[in-house]
Amino acid sequence: MQPKTRFTAVAASVITLSVSLTGCAGAGGGPAQGGKDSINVLMVNNPQMLDLQKLTAEHFTKETGMTVNFTVMPENDVRAKITQEFSWQSGQYDVASLSNYEIPFFAENGWLAPLDESVAGRADFDQDDILPAYTESLTGTDGHLYGEPFYGESSLTIYRKDLFEKHGLKMPDNPTWDEVAELAEKIDEGEPDMKGICLRGQPGWGQVFSPLTSVVNTFGGTWFDKDWNAQVNSPEFTQAVTFYTDLVREHGEAGAAQAGFAECLNNMVQSNTAMWYDASSAGSILEADDSPVKGKLGYAQAPVKETEHAGWLWTWSWGVQAASEKQDAASEFVVWASSKEYENLVADELGWASVPAGKRSSTYEQPEYQKAAPFFDAEREAILNADPKNPGVQERPYVGIQFAGIPEFADLGTFVSEDVSAVIAGKTSVEKALDKGQKRAERIAATYRD
Repeated sequence: MQPKTRFTAVAASVITLSVSLTGCAGAGGGPAQGGKDSINVLMVNNPQMLDLQKLTAEHFTKETGMTVNFTVMPENDVRAKITQEFSWQSGQYDVASLSNYEIPFFAENGWLAPLDESVAGRADFDQDDILPAYTESLTGTDGHLYGEPFYGESSLTIYRKDLFEKHGLKMPDNPTWDEVAELAEKIDEGEPDMKGICLRGQPGWGQVFSPLTSVVNTFGGTWFDKDWNAQVNSPEFTQAVTFYTDLVREHGEAGAAQAGFAECLNNMVQSNTAMWYDASSAGSILEADDSPVKGKLGYAQAPVKETEHAGWLWTWSWGVQAASEKQDAASEFVVWASSKEYENLVADELGWASVPAGKRSSTYEQPEYQKAAPFFDAEREAILNADPKNPGVQERPYVGIQFAGIPEFADLGTFVSEDVSAVIAGKTSVEKALDKGQKRAERIAATYRD
């Protein structure tokens, strides 16, 4: 298959970079060899996906007779593996977990099979119930639907409301970053064994730069301006990175330079930090029945500076490989895994707080879900206010909030993130880190201007 977009040109470098960051990209093994009644699924190892793996055999396989062979890998590893698999169109995996970052590029290259016919007219699936922002972000330029969301998320400020009450502190429903920094300092002073905030510092465009790019947006910065001029070392970008790295160095978690989503989650669960700005989907884990902080947390909107809103928009979705010889079976699995039926199954088996939500309007209307997920209203508000086409104070030539929606961003964001992590570790300065990143961004920008 001939490449159709710029993604093919950068795929090899992205694979190499991801492997170098995470060690062996083959971790998790290859797909099981199955017959006509089996499919192979490659997916990220987050908690909601692991729940799916446990429930599939007992329910989907029992109902359909279709065996699902899962290959589960950490995020950086799975990105490299998926890019390799889909760009080569080897057909080893029928389904993969893809985000709203990759799906537009993969679709334009012809690496994905359309899903329109699989969901058309199916009242039991109800495509109209999927939040419009996700349907739009998973639709190709040809108008076909290429992904179905497994769960969706924005970003929220999560805080220990019991400790805030203890110290007479109040978290605004729509805080500013200056207010959050002040609250972090006060918690540090009042709780000697606890840090004020947890923020990602681990290298990776999907790690530290997920929250940090949303900070850049609200501080008035952007990766590229509307004329494709690189802005990585602009005053606004520099101010945002300086604020973020200073905050995490002064009031953040131990080992912040290597802390990602999982590490911050553990810090919140273990009561090592009082605040956390990150994905709203964390709420389903923090409010699970076995969570030691269940019922102790409050949820506010993403902090802002110059913009009215700052929450990101993200979905882990399912895509079917165009080279799959089992597209019908693969699509059947995708429909099941993204359905209301599956959400109800999780609610029955694991509780409503564990439902992979954030994608369907009807889920937010469920009284049982509202009771089990105290973050539901804040999350819904954040998702509905997220604007991937206009997330900052200026026009930009790409779509995306916590990422720049161009194929080269995976490489660029990860490249710059390594030096930002070094800033947090005290090994370099913000100015040196961003000047270095600016040079890489300028080379990318020049190709778009040309």
